[in-house]
Amino acid sequence: MAACSNANTTSPGSRPMTLSGSIGAAKYEIDVPADWNGTLFLWSHGYVPPGSTNFAQAAPSSAGATWLTDHHYAIAGSSYSSTGWALQDAFKDQIALLDFFGTRVGKPQRVIAWGASLGGIITAGLVQLYPDRFAAAMPLCGVLSGGVATWNTELDGAYAFKTLLAPKSDLQLVHITDGAANLQLALQTFNEAAATPRGQARLALMAALIDLPGWFDPRLPEPAPANYAARALAQDAWLSRVDFAFAFRFRTELEQRAGGNPSWNVGVDYNHQLSISPDHAEVIALYEAAGLDLQADLTALNSGTRIGADQSAAGYLAQYISFDGQLSVPTLSVHTTGDGLVVAPNESAYAEVVDSAGKLGMLRQLFVHRAGHCAFTPAETIAALQVLLKRLDTGSWDGAAPASSFSGIASPPAFISFSPAPYPRPFTKGMSIST
Repeated sequence: MAACSNANTTSPGSRPMTLSGSIGAAKYEIDVPADWNGTLFLWSHGYVPPGSTNFAQAAPSSAGATWLTDHHYAIAGSSYSSTGWALQDAFKDQIALLDFFGTRVGKPQRVIAWGASLGGIITAGLVQLYPDRFAAAMPLCGVLSGGVATWNTELDGAYAFKTLLAPKSDLQLVHITDGAANLQLALQTFNEAAATPRGQARLALMAALIDLPGWFDPRLPEPAPANYAARALAQDAWLSRVDFAFAFRFRTELEQRAGGNPSWNVGVDYNHQLSISPDHAEVIALYEAAGLDLQADLTALNSGTRIGADQSAAGYLAQYISFDGQLSVPTLSVHTTGDGLVVAPNESAYAEVVDSAGKLGMLRQLFVHRAGHCAFTPAETIAALQVLLKRLDTGSWDGAAPASSFSGIASPPAFISFSPAPYPRPFTKGMSIST
């Protein structure tokens, strides 16, 4: 049952229409401008921590919403019915909102899915699961490695952390019983480790295994590639202030939703994982400075007790969602180079499966040289929208650097040419699940 407020029943094209309310347990927002051009942008918001207030959003910012409606595009978005790793609900709720829009406002001539962070994986999932409902997609800072690979990588980092820094502690890596207490224990261990050169080196190894960038503060320039001390400090900030919450606390909600532990590290070669990391040289240098034997620690990781997945839980996470690369609509993805929550190699993972499916012509990827998760300026978001719209209008990608024509934004876009590293542990449909 849908409930609306602030609504009118005027037909599109006469005057603006704003709708808000709920469809089941999911709130929604819809904004239709005067002289609507028939295109709807369906926004998928990012991760909301379990139990936090969950709002509906129709666009990532007021500037983006204004630009779209000023150019006669309609916008809409759902809160989803739940918080946390809410992909199963998000897919259902976004399609329900799309159906509601068609009934209450009018059937769009074309729908463009877009979203950020968790909303990026939802966006890519929507066009994979419902290709006939969408004309294009734009995942921003998206979790495009898919659910299994993302949480396997979190497990790799957590496993290295406990094995090398707290092997006898009660820290839980999976089947977490009290997420808040588990996170506090992890942070206590982190603080002790960060106070010594040996601990700092081992934290750098953990960071390298999950490809954390050596840049945290977007207000400061990126540390030079050989400034290992500064890069390690930035990685420590990502670990303690961002990533640990997911690895040691929010996994609890995921396991409850999936019905068990969906992650594994059976068969992982941590020598290989380090060798493909862009931070390989940093780890070697910090280990040498600390007087530690890097190979001994890698041997300890490779000989440690491995963790298997609960097969049904892993199957759930693969369903919500892993990617098959079968892109049928133009898709433009955008990422910052210094993202330590959803690392830029997510783009490598996605491009690889799309290429394997023979659909690489459908995909264009843009990068902004900046630290931060989803740290795009309004000008960059709007410029990316213009690139995607031009692709829809012309039938081909324009290889020129994006530039925004939105005069209300003082800061120009800052896109760069960038090739992210390979994703540490990719997973695609059809791969076996280790148990």
